[in-house]
Amino acid sequence: MRAWSAGSHPKGEVHPITLEVLRRYGHDTSGLRSKSWNEFTGPDGPRFDVIVMVCDHAAGEACPVWPGHPVEAHWSIEDPAAAQGERWERRGDFERVYRELERRIKAFARLPLASRDRESLQSCVDRLAPDGSGGAE
Repeated sequence: MRAWSAGSHPKGEVHPITLEVLRRYGHDTSGLRSKSWNEFTGPDGPRFDVIVMVCDHAAGEACPVWPGHPVEAHWSIEDPAAAQGERWERRGDFERVYRELERRIKAFARLPLASRDRESLQSCVDRLAPDGSGGAE
């Protein structure tokens, strides 16, 4: 499985607390950068089987037409960058989001994806949303 991360309105830099949390959990953060999802929509972009949007803000936006028409899902997760408070409190929000994404990604990775048609794959990723209805917006 290969994954990419991008946003509809990139801020120009990866949030410093994101980098702290990723390093704390053993991830290599070298080379990470803020990027637009437009980088992935051209003919030379990677072909995706599944697109998962995690931000509530992006769910209401017009999304790009992805090459190959992958399955799309929305996993509603609060953006920790919008959190207020002391740095330690905000770090807690980032860690909570990390653990929630980790839980869903591990569940996704256990799915027998290779044997699924598009409709059953859509159903599987939808069930990983918190309310079980995380279909494409």
